[in-house]
Formats: sequence, C-alpha cells, structure tokens
Amino acid sequence: MQVILIKDVDNLGAPDELVTVKNGYARNYLIPQKFAVEASSSNLKQLNERLKVKSKKAAAMLAEINKVIEVLQAEPVLKLGAKTGTSGKIFGSVTTLQIARAIREQKGYDIDRKHITIAEEVKELGTYKANIDFGNGNATEVNFEVVGE
Repeated sequence: MQVILIKDVDNLGAPDELVTVKNGYARNYLIPQKFAVEASSSNLKQLNERLKVKSKKAAAMLAEINKVIEVLQAEPVLKLGAKTGTSGKIFGSVTTLQIARAIREQKGYDIDRKHITIAEEVKELGTYKANIDFGNGNATEVNFEVVGE
C-alpha cells in the first residue's frame, strides 16, 4: 500500500514522502497515529502542490541568502570597538554576539550569533576573519577589524 507521510517516521521516511508499506502497517499504525495518509488521487494532488510551494520557498530563500552573502562580502570591513589597554590588548575578547550586532548595525542584516564562528581568539587590535554558516552548504567569510575606543 502506498502512503504519504505526514510526520517523520524512523527507518521509513520524512514528511511529504510517498512510500510503499505493508497494508497492515499502514492501516493499523501509520494512519491511526496520524503519521501518514493513504495515497489517493486527491492526496497525491495535494502533495504535488505542497512540494511546488516548498521548492518556490527554497528558491526564494536561496536568493535571499545569496543577496546577504554578497552584501557581507562587500569591501567595507566591519568595525568593532573594544576597550584597550596601553599595549594594544583588549579587555576581554570579541565574541560572536558582538559580530552579530555589528552586522546588524553596519550592514542591516539580522544574523543569529549561533551561525557565526571565529577561527582564532581575538585578544588584540587588528583585522580578523569570521565564518558565517547559513546551512545547506551556504557559507561566507567576513572580515572584521577591532579598533580601540
């Protein structure tokens, strides 16, 4: 029997997948537990519509991510202010939260700090690089400069 999965089912498939299972498994477990619906012609049409909408959303999201990457890689580097001592060392260190705030203020995009990684520890004034991972293989490298306040 062919069914369309509504929820993620271990060892079977993900939502909106068309799978073939034994009749008893579908009738006694998947359908009553609302994990799947029978693959009738009307349900298949709804599935095709959902898949079209998902692909359009994914394409729009990819276009937006590419636009953000293009803006972030533009020449003016991010400038982060930090309090420094006389030797040029900063008090504390630069965190991903500070980089996320600088991107929001200087570039106009709100990026979650959890997507930002800094390759090396930032303890002195200078220019450094941070990586931003947008998921699905989309990532970029951002240059930022730490300046004294």
